[in-house]
Amino acid sequence: MPTVLRKYGFRFHFYSGDRYEPPHIHVDGNGGEAKVWLTEVRLAEAGGFSQRDLARILAVVEEHRQQMLEAWNDYFA
Repeated sequence: MPTVLRKYGFRFHFYSGDRYEPPHIHVDGNGGEAKVWLTEVRLAEAGGFSQRDLARILAVVEEHRQQMLEAWNDYFA
């Protein structure tokens, strides 16, 4: 389960079994979990996060999208 980034108390990572899904990042922290698509940054699913946390998560993914896509492609190449 490679961790790509830690920011604002959130851990951005993916699972080795995610290979056959479109690129995405999992996020956990502050008692919540989420999955965010990377091709077009949008929330796939989430639970336990406040709206403020979700907005911050999406902003971080947008900011670091290229890094996350590169990590995904390097890992699954």
